[in-house]
Amino acid sequence: MRHIHIIGIGTGNPEHLTVQAINAMNAVDAIFIPTKGTEKDGLAAVRREICSRYVANNTTKIIEFAVPKRAATERTYLESVDEWHAAIARTYANLIADLPDAGAAAFLVWGDPSLYDSTIRVLERARQASGLAFEFSVIPGITSVQALAASHRIPINLVGKPLEITTGRRLLAKGNQATSTIVMLDGETAFSKIHDPDAEIFWGAYLGTPDEITRAGRLADVADEIVRLRAEARARHGWIMDIYLLRKGHDFDDL
Repeated sequence: MRHIHIIGIGTGNPEHLTVQAINAMNAVDAIFIPTKGTEKDGLAAVRREICSRYVANNTTKIIEFAVPKRAATERTYLESVDEWHAAIARTYANLIADLPDAGAAAFLVWGDPSLYDSTIRVLERARQASGLAFEFSVIPGITSVQALAASHRIPINLVGKPLEITTGRRLLAKGNQATSTIVMLDGETAFSKIHDPDAEIFWGAYLGTPDEITRAGRLADVADEIVRLRAEARARHGWIMDIYLLRKGHDFDDL
């Protein structure tokens, strides 16, 4: 039976890869690299560098494929994501169908496959829709949450207090409620629209790469600077991946 490895590769630093990930990459027939056009070629370039650095098996093929674009017009967010996932599932099924019956391949996933990534659910969808027989395994990677904390040299949570992980869309809808809130997928800079004068922000973009940018401080003091830096970086690179922690309160302040 065909086997697919879903491999977390961290946030852009090739040294984020685990030994388990490297061993899996060298045991497969093919590694699939997604491309998203020239503006986002940097994302594919990191994957190419990882393969160049770590794949020593001369029989392993590197296969690039175009990721379908998500159509957002005249659709709700969930409708557009559902259609997009269906299109990606068809692409995955075609790639897997070209493998030998007992072949193996790998998808290289930014960060960790279990945290705000849909490769697992899309592969399940591809299997159900196509009827292809294959199994898959997941190899964890360093998350952007871990990379953010490391770059700022901070613990994520306050002592004995909860941590929330959410999206920019939900932050705007629900507000900043937890003492420590990690915010991902925030293309609309929701933090700049939150009125929370006591909050601190720890922000980072391109974490783990030579282009890494970080800023931290009282939200009201640094929000405008982060919005500016983010816009400039996105214009310069053609894409951006960023994440931040909103924190209010201090360790032991409820004793």
